[in-house]
Amino acid sequence: MDQPDTCAIDAGAAQPAPLVSIVMPVMNAARSLPATLRSIRWQTYPNWELILIDDGSSDATLALAQACAIADARVRVIEGGANAGLAARLNQGIALARGPYIARMDADDIAYPGRLAAQVKFMLAHPECDLLGVAAVIFDDAGALRGRFPPRRTHAEICVSPWSGFALPHPTWLGRREWFVRYGYRPDYKKTQDQDLLLRAYTESRFACLEEVLLGYRQERRTLKKLLAGRANFARSIAREARRQGAWGAGLAGLAEQAAKALADVLTVPLGLDRKLRGESAVAIAPADEQAWREVWLAANAGGG
Repeated sequence: MDQPDTCAIDAGAAQPAPLVSIVMPVMNAARSLPATLRSIRWQTYPNWELILIDDGSSDATLALAQACAIADARVRVIEGGANAGLAARLNQGIALARGPYIARMDADDIAYPGRLAAQVKFMLAHPECDLLGVAAVIFDDAGALRGRFPPRRTHAEICVSPWSGFALPHPTWLGRREWFVRYGYRPDYKKTQDQDLLLRAYTESRFACLEEVLLGYRQERRTLKKLLAGRANFARSIAREARRQGAWGAGLAGLAEQAAKALADVLTVPLGLDRKLRGESAVAIAPADEQAWREVWLAANAGGG
């Protein structure tokens, strides 16, 4: 795919001050980035800016991003130089954001056209809500669906087992900028940055999630090393938060659960059994959702929209 086709038109059009700042750190994402950028540019809600921060890419990622910025004045490209990690780049993007709302997006996921419009409408109508997700389908590198995240709509449902984790996928988030500034991401966390943030913030925050599927979440093949690193990081979050809250019983139970999950990972991942278990934990996809995803996938990868 030629780089100029990644985005098209409107470089010189006057742009209003953005209401939504989409923060997207990227590293070596040249293969998936064109489809992701198309899915951002086809949003029915136009009042956004994309803060695209290159985190030390060695492939064509930066060139693709720069071509998109030339074509669309709403895209801001930050050349990060050396690799700093996702959490540090997210904090950098939040500091640069001009909009009162921050949206998350990863460079290998695909947003449905109405995603931002639906989230902005909800947040404007619910000033008590700090952070809003959307329902998401799970897909592989070929675009085949692998399931749907179990629906959790209310704050109580999302936070039903905080010491086990939160059912609110990171790339679906749209929240108030002041909330992100207040809590921020811990730069020393290489994994589970989102879960750590939610664990620190949930008692003083309000979360929600829309039932409508508005994002395609790419699920890469998980390695044992990455899984164990994630377990270790979330265990560190649990220990820190249990100490801060004085919730020793809940904290110990959470740590025991992470240890049990780590053991299960060791036993299942080398045999590929974890993929079967993940498939069983995902919600079945309705035919209408499957058809909608097929149209979104084809349009994003064909340059449509």
